[in-house]
Amino acid sequence: MGIHPLKDAFETSRRAFLRTGAATGGGLLLGFSLAGKGAARAAAPAALNTYVRIAPDGWVTIVAKNPEIGQGIKTMLPMLIAEELDADWEKVRIEQALADAALYGRQFAGGSMATPLHWDELRRVGSAGRQMLLTAAAQSWSCPVGECDTTPGVVRHAASGRTLAYGALAQRCATIAPPELATVPLKDPGTYRIIGKSMPNVDGEAIATGRQQFGIDVKVPGMTHAVFVKCPVFGGKVVSANLDEVKAQKGVRDAFVVKGGDALDGLLDGVAILADSWWVANKARDVLKVEWAEGETARQSSAGYAEAAAKLFEGEPQAVLRKDGDAAGAFAKAAKVVEAEYAYPFLAHANMEPQNCTARVEGGKVEVWAPTQNPEEGRGLIVKHLGVKPEDVTIHMVRCGGGFGRRLNNDWMVESAAIAKQAGRPVKLVWTRQDDIQHDFYRPAGFHKLKAAVDGEGRLTALSDHFVTFGQGEGFSRSAAMSPVEWPARAIPNIDYGVSKIPLGVPTGPLRAPGSNALAFVFQCFIDEVAHAAGKDPVAFRLEVMGAPRVLASPAPTPPGGRPPVGYDMGRQAGVLKLAAEKAGWGRKLPRGTGLGCAFYFSHLGYFATVIQATAARDGAFKVDKVWVVGDVGSTIINPINAANQVEGSVIDGLAHAKGQITIENGRTVESNFDDFPLTRMNEAPPIEVHFLKTDNPPTGLGEPALPPVMPALCNALFAATGKRIRKLPIDTADLAWS
Repeated sequence: MGIHPLKDAFETSRRAFLRTGAATGGGLLLGFSLAGKGAARAAAPAALNTYVRIAPDGWVTIVAKNPEIGQGIKTMLPMLIAEELDADWEKVRIEQALADAALYGRQFAGGSMATPLHWDELRRVGSAGRQMLLTAAAQSWSCPVGECDTTPGVVRHAASGRTLAYGALAQRCATIAPPELATVPLKDPGTYRIIGKSMPNVDGEAIATGRQQFGIDVKVPGMTHAVFVKCPVFGGKVVSANLDEVKAQKGVRDAFVVKGGDALDGLLDGVAILADSWWVANKARDVLKVEWAEGETARQSSAGYAEAAAKLFEGEPQAVLRKDGDAAGAFAKAAKVVEAEYAYPFLAHANMEPQNCTARVEGGKVEVWAPTQNPEEGRGLIVKHLGVKPEDVTIHMVRCGGGFGRRLNNDWMVESAAIAKQAGRPVKLVWTRQDDIQHDFYRPAGFHKLKAAVDGEGRLTALSDHFVTFGQGEGFSRSAAMSPVEWPARAIPNIDYGVSKIPLGVPTGPLRAPGSNALAFVFQCFIDEVAHAAGKDPVAFRLEVMGAPRVLASPAPTPPGGRPPVGYDMGRQAGVLKLAAEKAGWGRKLPRGTGLGCAFYFSHLGYFATVIQATAARDGAFKVDKVWVVGDVGSTIINPINAANQVEGSVIDGLAHAKGQITIENGRTVESNFDDFPLTRMNEAPPIEVHFLKTDNPPTGLGEPALPPVMPALCNALFAATGKRIRKLPIDTADLAWS
């Protein structure tokens, strides 16, 4: 069920090294090497990564290595170092790192991986720094290191009452050999002062006062403003354009065709318009006329995909995903058989800050200011399309105004660089909201034909799913696959999962909790149907199917030298579901038209359960009254205020997923803005109650796993309120009318 292996992550080397050196002003410099997979390991196997500087005045500067997209990483990762360093958080400054795989290994925001990848390593960096400060103080006092300890920002010798501030020890630390990270002691969690405490976003005040610089705010000397017009049909080519007429518009500096390739996630053909201001450049689009060679994708449509799925459902799946036991035999002997078809649409990311990038190309070197989730992928695109060396590309990671997976793709980054090179001057490219909605890498649509068997005692004995998705041959379109361990696989004896594919010319990609965000709707709504058919309470039925607390092992083998695959812990999953039901008062009597719905999911190493109370009017218009969420992400909630924010944001995002859709007609996107692709508005946001169930497991991430149960919990609540089952998204209120 939504198992997310630690893919695209990196393995830390068994030995990581600290270095010391005189920082600016004679301070302490701390860092450690992090050997990554792939390009990072090959580029610099012994690279040193500087994280901490301590100045003589006692101020500690900590580098935040990963992109900040609103998930709080710029605050959270430095908290790990500061805790074990025993720094005074009031005297800590945070700096955003440059994108530099040689120094930092992989730098990315995706997969909710920052916590599991850095929990141990960054705490050890802080602890090693503290050990060096203790050693420096002991040398100053000519006493054993064991007689010294620390309070925030200070080393003390309890026996004599002497103290030395960290700043006073910085210079001496530069001469001390760093300890092995594997040997440094880590604090007892009961002594934490920073970890586990709610720490405000380090950029919060700057954001609230308008001083924070997002990508859209960047300015560099001599830059011009650009828009980039691409074919409405994905992958279409420029045949001709009325460039002279566009260049004749007041304030327009230039207009030219940019030739691209065929890869939808790279640089595509388009027309660049450069002007003194972005508004002038965008206004000039009104007179732009382009003849496009639209290509084969112009024949595709959402209606055509649905028709193709219906035809595929008439036959057997093209391939087997999983086959356990004898599902056909279980159906033949079943007391009840439940069948249903489910479907969900393409979705756009719709992050609040449209895609943008500022680029300068001079003397064979490229410098970009990019709000990216995945800078190294962007570097690769620039290297490929501009013909420069990787080391000649500098990427400033600018704070992102939202990402949700969209900024894992860097098409807008290479567009900016290509335009700047052709223009011969720095360029700031900003997409319109229409560009953003109509040139996204969408959450793939999908179609499911499900069947379940219930025996005479109301127990689920078999489940089959014919999943129609997108891809060709052995490959799937991005984010369009389904895991063969999708729950209730491994929990019941008879499973039959098959898949068929439809060719797709529309770009797709990861959207917050990729895969899980759609599959949770299908399986958690269908299991609700089965519970009602079995005459059982939906919570009790789910717990019955889960069975005794145990770990359902992953079928994947452990790669040589890698992390073992992640199992699915039924005890942890049951724990969050029980607590969510308890907090929501599951089973209480509600007035007609009001219902409670539940759902759970395991995604990105996090266990979550959601209960929603919703009220539907007789015409089907509905309101979400309240949401209860319980999550298990391990033993420690590093920054509680941000953790709650992430869960609340997931709920608000998930509610939007239930009402939006992207429609493809003639190979192009119909929707273009928030009037026809609606998000959850402030007056629609319900009260959200968040709880965490702490368990004795390593802490994991929070950006994604709270989202998947939201849509099915809502749909199940609306069924409880109206008696009308929702099997197709987006929700159509006309289908919920009741009397």
